[in-house]
Amino acid sequence: MSARFVVSGTDTGIGKTIFSAALTGVLDGYYWKPVQSGLDAETDSETVARLSGARRERLLPEAYRLSTPASPHLSARLDGVAIDPGRLVPPDVDRPLIIEGAGGLLVPLSDNLVFADVFARWQIPVILCARTSLGTINHTLLSLEALRHRAAPILGIAFIGDENRESQRIIVEMGGVRSLGRLPLLSKITAETLGRAFRDNFDVASFMELSA
Repeated sequence: MSARFVVSGTDTGIGKTIFSAALTGVLDGYYWKPVQSGLDAETDSETVARLSGARRERLLPEAYRLSTPASPHLSARLDGVAIDPGRLVPPDVDRPLIIEGAGGLLVPLSDNLVFADVFARWQIPVILCARTSLGTINHTLLSLEALRHRAAPILGIAFIGDENRESQRIIVEMGGVRSLGRLPLLSKITAETLGRAFRDNFDVASFMELSA
């Protein structure tokens, strides 16, 4: 089986969809968003299609497409559906698979299920996206604790934003986790500029080795 990665974040709006697009592109992999909340604007799958350069067939259909841009548990309730964890099964594909969660790790899918519970059940290594700005230390260390409490495997931290050496250092040291790299903010985001930034700031070979 090819390598699989879960991409999550310490909060919403971190940049994990941009990171997911970059990783999908450099690995020529598949992308899967299990639960999409909000359909009026560009969905995360559509963003990844636009920014990864991946072929359309590599963008796998969501298990749930929910209308309201809200927490999945509320969006599902408003749509009159209940999210069945039994439907959240990672697809079996012949290339690397990048799976993106929604919001942070403790975003609820129902009244008794959060994303971190699902990730722990899958036992797929989690890449935790963390911003570099103020507040990141607390949010990131709490997110690492939430994963470890559930015995979910952690691949490492992907920092997103301007360099903040001290915040990045203390997170790695206190969190007992490795830094995978830092994706800088880009003034113009295209498939080309994003792919170049990823290759310049991450060890693509290390992801390739896991995918071999």
